[in-house]
Amino acid sequence: MSFNPRLPRRTVLAATAATLAAGLWPLAVHAQSGTVKFVLPNATGSGVDTITRAAQPALSKALNANVVVENQPGAGGVVGLQTLARSQPDGSTLSVVSNNVVIFPSVLKSLPFDMPNDFTPIAVVGATPMVLVANPAKVSAANHREFAAVLKGQPGSLNFGSGGNGTILHLAGELYLDAAGLKAKHIPYKGVGPMVTDLLGGQIDFAVAALPSVQQHIQKGALKAIGTLTPQRTPAAPDIPTFAEQGLSNFAVEAWFAVIGPKGMSPALVKKNHEAVVAAFSDPAVKEAMAKQGNTINISSPEEAQAAFRRELAKYAALVKKVGLEPQ
Repeated sequence: MSFNPRLPRRTVLAATAATLAAGLWPLAVHAQSGTVKFVLPNATGSGVDTITRAAQPALSKALNANVVVENQPGAGGVVGLQTLARSQPDGSTLSVVSNNVVIFPSVLKSLPFDMPNDFTPIAVVGATPMVLVANPAKVSAANHREFAAVLKGQPGSLNFGSGGNGTILHLAGELYLDAAGLKAKHIPYKGVGPMVTDLLGGQIDFAVAALPSVQQHIQKGALKAIGTLTPQRTPAAPDIPTFAEQGLSNFAVEAWFAVIGPKGMSPALVKKNHEAVVAAFSDPAVKEAMAKQGNTINISSPEEAQAAFRRELAKYAALVKKVGLEPQ
């Protein structure tokens, strides 16, 4: 087609734009290579959920795919893990999980999957701080010493919530009570969201929670932070002292999170997804979000993740036995 110099400039520009758009359209269609679903065995508003949604845009870019987050928190997380275990190992279904996954085998009599053999650990991404929080209208304590005095004065009468039996939040609460020589009744919930709602409403007295899931409530004064379960104070909440510095020497409970897929993923696919995780959590916006939440990012290799899962299974089996939790 020849160029006609008598055509108005606006017409030429419009035609040129249309031609470019037509030529680039196939590129736009193929800019994303499908959908990757992240099945989270945690409720909306949980620490893992908050982390995943903060990283969602960067994960989408790094995976060159539309990333969809789907919460499946039933049975403390077993439902979501079962979904992942039954998924095709083609990279279309992944998950971000907490260390709940290595506690379940020690606290549940039966599981519809084998941990970790029915999964492919891709990377242990980092750790998130946990904090013990109380409803200030129910518990008049500002620190561990005062809180312990309240519980000792009312042995077994106060209750604490968790996101479900055998979760890291449940175990962390039990480990705190054991370390401090205290007693309280455990109330399990079907996810962190309902637990936090009841804690705010006064249906339960206190709970251990991931800092990102309760940070806004602490800042507003709706919840009182008694102490963090971290070895050192977290930069995201520098005013909250650790329990170790409040008299519980060497007391700390770690909450880590990882990316996993179903078993049978090829080494090439594992490598691709690992590189995407590294890229996503190196994104400046994600790094800023992680810092605000108090999360520490230290991404392992897939091989290190495999070893870590097996090592942590043994570690938490010993901790469960220590506090006397019976499998249910």
